[in-house]
Amino acid sequence: MVNRREFLKASALGALGLTPAVKSLASRRQTSGYFTVHPFIENHPEAVFIMPTRIDNKMNSPAKRESGLAFGRSVFVPGDESGIPLVQSIPVKINLKTTGAGMFPLEDILGTVSDPCFVEGIFEGMKELGISAKQLHVRENPRGNSFEIYGLVDMFDRVGADFRNDFKGNLFKGMTEGKDYNWVEVPDGRWFKKLPQLEPINPPGTWLLNIAKFKAHGMGLTLCCKNLQGMLTNPFCTLCSPPDSDMKLPQYLQHGAIDFIRSEYERHAAERIIPRWDKPGKRGGIWQEVWSQRTLDNLSVTHCGLNIIEGIYGRDGDCGNNGPHPFEGKVEVDEKGRPKVVTAKDFLSNYIIFGKDIFRTDIIGHWLGGYEPGNFGFFHNAIERGMSDALDPRKIPIYLWEDGSATLIGLERLKRTPLLTYYLQKDYNGHNEPKYHMVDEPFDYSQVSGTSETVRPEKPDAFVLYQQSVDPSNPYASIEYRLPVSGFTRLEIRNARGEIIDVPVDGYRESGSHMALWNTGDTAPGSYTYRLRINAFETTGKVLLLG
Repeated sequence: MVNRREFLKASALGALGLTPAVKSLASRRQTSGYFTVHPFIENHPEAVFIMPTRIDNKMNSPAKRESGLAFGRSVFVPGDESGIPLVQSIPVKINLKTTGAGMFPLEDILGTVSDPCFVEGIFEGMKELGISAKQLHVRENPRGNSFEIYGLVDMFDRVGADFRNDFKGNLFKGMTEGKDYNWVEVPDGRWFKKLPQLEPINPPGTWLLNIAKFKAHGMGLTLCCKNLQGMLTNPFCTLCSPPDSDMKLPQYLQHGAIDFIRSEYERHAAERIIPRWDKPGKRGGIWQEVWSQRTLDNLSVTHCGLNIIEGIYGRDGDCGNNGPHPFEGKVEVDEKGRPKVVTAKDFLSNYIIFGKDIFRTDIIGHWLGGYEPGNFGFFHNAIERGMSDALDPRKIPIYLWEDGSATLIGLERLKRTPLLTYYLQKDYNGHNEPKYHMVDEPFDYSQVSGTSETVRPEKPDAFVLYQQSVDPSNPYASIEYRLPVSGFTRLEIRNARGEIIDVPVDGYRESGSHMALWNTGDTAPGSYTYRLRINAFETTGKVLLLG
């Protein structure tokens, strides 16, 4: 007997030229042996998704955990034989900072790490699919007692995840290849010949989950790309070290690496396309050039299954400092008019930003942090090296991910949370910019080649993409629909008598692809039709629900 909640690859669908439905089960506690990132996300690697959260206080642990659980349940779903095996090793890279024990209250330093409660919720959602907690391997460079201070040890114990905090301090002081780290060759490296990545971050047969934090840093914002810096062993992970330093690793560097990257810097500075790149000194443009090339070497040999920026709350200033710190030259007054020092702060931004493409995810993350991404040379270098084709955030499809549906929206719909940084301060050539500032000056994207445009469909269509349920009593079908133009859109589901039984979409939508939900929990087996209307366009199709 076929489960009535399955949408089958019926001949009616094929005759209409529709994409076949993905086979799925009615419960997240499935037995197919596979899981996957939601097919809509997998099918749109060019897009970035924004899941709003509704947290009233950054210390509200239950609410943050529930947000993580909602994320895990809607993003990770049962798969078919083309999915990820449930027995696959899943290394997880969270963002974690070294913090002195007892120096500051947890509330003052929590904004420097991927929120533990949110991560816990994601893990619990993944476990519902049948993933063993012991397959979740959390890895991070040695961070002293940071795991305990941030409550991560207790969280890992509750979840049952595998984590290690016993790595030796340095690759050359007692670490063992194959147990603690694995060497990865960097065939197209500009700086490195090979890199030691923490075991089991990146070997064959693993699926890497990258969970970064929405926070400021000397490199702008330290999001998904920079987060993977911590997957390298010491001293290789010190990618932010001075530009004229060989990191005491000359035997692992490309021949002439320092001279080559310096010539690249001089070319970029002369072209004057990248703003601020002409800042002199070791902490100027040459520092950013070297850091970006080192970081891109690491990314060139690393594949992430999914990139996530936890932005329930964002931190400004210098996340490298232990706790609150004064902003240089910035003074406010208290309620009695007395001067007070302004310190780094956390701001409730209430966004989870995620996507398949690590560069596009970070570009939108920078924009949401109040920045103009074209001002950052890191993204320019990624394009030059053929690793990215994106720069202008306005050309990246943005989807609002709510309750398992995906709605294409414009950037102007999103609230930005400005986060101050000390990136390439303009304190030269007559400038007098504060140390902590925004990098939000306008950028002319037309001067950069190699970036892509969003492809729009030529005509409207719709098809059943996926059917699943959060629990057996609440099944739903994911329906992807594509619009050639923007306008008032209506998607109707009708029974054999032509009666409307559900209207998953009824309102204005942007041109492009969207995803809607049809709750099939109370729907009897039988033949149904859908009608998609957008302005003067209309398309219809059939769906067969068997019992």
